[in-house]
Amino acid sequence: MLNSRSLTPGGPMLSEMLVVLKETVSTYLSTVSGSSIADSDQGQVVFLESERVDALDFKLGAISLLLANVEEDHTLRSGEPYRRTLPDGTVLKVQPSIHLNAYVLFVARFKDYTQSLRYISLILQFFLTHRVLDHENTPALSDRIEKLTMELLTLPFSEQNHLWSILGSAYHPSLLYKVRMVVFQDDSGVVVPPVTETSVRSSR
Repeated sequence: MLNSRSLTPGGPMLSEMLVVLKETVSTYLSTVSGSSIADSDQGQVVFLESERVDALDFKLGAISLLLANVEEDHTLRSGEPYRRTLPDGTVLKVQPSIHLNAYVLFVARFKDYTQSLRYISLILQFFLTHRVLDHENTPALSDRIEKLTMELLTLPFSEQNHLWSILGSAYHPSLLYKVRMVVFQDDSGVVVPPVTETSVRSSR
């Protein structure tokens, strides 16, 4: 059974990660185009809004952002996965943290095909110079998230065709990124008593 306290409120959440990506890229695009997002939604990054379950409907005149997949990364396991030390030195017995890679897709859909290509190029340029989003270069980043590392993925044609078949849509100019690292931590740990000095007695 899942413990309602198992995911710490201080840990990064997938929704917060997507929101910060959406707002950061939207702000960049509006700055580059010289228009305010409040004035027009043209070029704005949006989340999907559709009641259809068999196919996705990408908004015309915007860049849609969606979570394509998540996977657990087992390569960054701690040497002591069942122990965590707090800043005050307290040691907790916990369940191992979950390190996730999130796959996010930016899809541009415009009547003018060149506009789609332009916005995709701008997003590509942005993450080329902002491979890591942290609290220094991204003030909107939640305290629950230490940093986001963006890795561009290029799929073979067969895998790309499979992805768009799952989405139930014709191909649109798009970019797929692997976002490292989202970490969920156990917040219901038990304090481990400090080790005290012990003595060993032997009888002869």
